[in-house]
Amino acid sequence: MGKLDDKVALITGGVSGLGRSTARRFIEEGASVVIADIDSQKGKSAEEELSTLGGDVVFLEIDVTDEASQARVFQETIERFAKLDVVLAAAGISSASYVSGQINERSEDPEGNFLFNKSVDDWRRVLEVNLTGVMITNQLAVKSMIELDIKGSIINIASIAGRRPLPGATDYCVSKSGVIMLTQSLSAEVCGRGIRVNAIGPGFIETPMTASIRQSEEGVDMVMSMTPMARFGVPEEIANTALFLASEESSYFSGQTLFPNGGMYVG
Repeated sequence: MGKLDDKVALITGGVSGLGRSTARRFIEEGASVVIADIDSQKGKSAEEELSTLGGDVVFLEIDVTDEASQARVFQETIERFAKLDVVLAAAGISSASYVSGQINERSEDPEGNFLFNKSVDDWRRVLEVNLTGVMITNQLAVKSMIELDIKGSIINIASIAGRRPLPGATDYCVSKSGVIMLTQSLSAEVCGRGIRVNAIGPGFIETPMTASIRQSEEGVDMVMSMTPMARFGVPEEIANTALFLASEESSYFSGQTLFPNGGMYVG
């Protein structure tokens, strides 16, 4: 028996990184999974690869900043599976120029990342994807679960950056701090209906988003100095955390943010 047998999960940002790793873990535990992402070409490839695990996997194209696009994905998911038990909001960007699944290039301009040099358009883009996009996902998840009379689990991907400021990433930090508060506030509104809302605040994980840091001696030294375990995390460790929050093993958890970060933040 899998921990998610007969469950249906929808994962935004499911094509790469933490979303894809979690999709794989959910499938291994018996869930049917919809992976939703903006990259349709990579999405089809991910669907084919994950389908080899034996589960029911569907890719749907989504733009998390577009409410109509998200609503279509939720509608198609429910039309196909007639239920929705778990929603993981994993779509996110580290900067306005970030492309899902690609190496995140860091600015070579020592002042280029300073808040006073950041354009308002770049600021808005990061918050639009990382915070407003998560809000839309959460709102549609709650509406769907209430309409279907399902006591489900909503999981948001936040970040250690929502608790520890990272110089040069102010927009990212603010967006992830907002995700943590969104999680707490929404939980207070809906946990009485049996819907649990929690978040995960990863530290530095081996994903495309951290590739440029891992390729830089200076970047690795910076991470090691901040992380008592002195290593990067791996996506499977975040996927296992998501599995815990999606399953009945976390039935008394709501409004919480779990921080798998190698001891970097313990508050």
